[in-house]
Amino acid sequence: MTALIVTYNHAGFIAAAIDSALAQRTDFDVEIVISEDASTDGTRDIVEDYARRFPDRIRLLLSETNLRSNETVARGLRAAKGQFVALLDGDDCWTAPDKLQRQADFLLANPDCAAHFFNARIARGAALTDTLWTPETQARRVDLAEIWHGNPYATAGGMMRLAALGDVPAWYHDFFPRTDWPLYILCAISGALAFDPEPVALYRLHVGGMFSPQSETAKLDSTFAFLTLMDRCLDGRYHDLARAGCSRLFFDWAEDYANKGQKRLARQAFAYALRGGGVGHSVRWGQLGRLGLRLAGAGVSP
Repeated sequence: MTALIVTYNHAGFIAAAIDSALAQRTDFDVEIVISEDASTDGTRDIVEDYARRFPDRIRLLLSETNLRSNETVARGLRAAKGQFVALLDGDDCWTAPDKLQRQADFLLANPDCAAHFFNARIARGAALTDTLWTPETQARRVDLAEIWHGNPYATAGGMMRLAALGDVPAWYHDFFPRTDWPLYILCAISGALAFDPEPVALYRLHVGGMFSPQSETAKLDSTFAFLTLMDRCLDGRYHDLARAGCSRLFFDWAEDYANKGQKRLARQAFAYALRGGGVGHSVRWGQLGRLGLRLAGAGVSP
């Protein structure tokens, strides 16, 4: 199988990521492919040193200039030789040495599943927290309809069947910095996505991250743009699922913001729930109406 590490300006974290891949104990060969995107902070020197020390384990894919696109992931998937592939961002790491073995065993025993995910524990910079990336209440199986409702998985927690991804489409490049959700939708077209709530990875939040540091407004805007574009890229074959998932996701977001007293964000999410086109399916009109009246009143702080 293939461990694909994607990295850019992760000098303070990349060694831990590579070490956690090298530490995996398996009864099968694991190739480590590192896709490095012309870092400016010394990351490239670090990965080149590892490749020299472990030439039989590590292959490098190096950008001549910073691509800043999902090509850094796509080229790794094209180069992968394994039956399964596990993604790892260069600022994250795996914390259980049997993570890959357990996931491969699961996928071999469950041919109806296209991917398997463990949970991840969140670190804020160098400080480990008790917070899990995915709530333990997350469904143990998710199908194609449900993955349109949102991406509940940490990148570091997953393993996918390479065959489920096929030839990575050219449109995948346009989704940067959102690398994983489109891949999970592609996987779900061919099989279920399974989840185990045990945390076996570390997901790091820091100012150098690509998506998590975005403002809440930017996350709402980019998520709606993603769902709309993803629907188009799949030629509308799953249009009803995309619309239903979009409206459900933004309705839930609007309720959450409302409960926190964040009226402006709640209204923005509410508008996207309407625009999603799935009201009447994944969200009942009565639910939407009650939330709309609540947002129009004085019960939520601006």
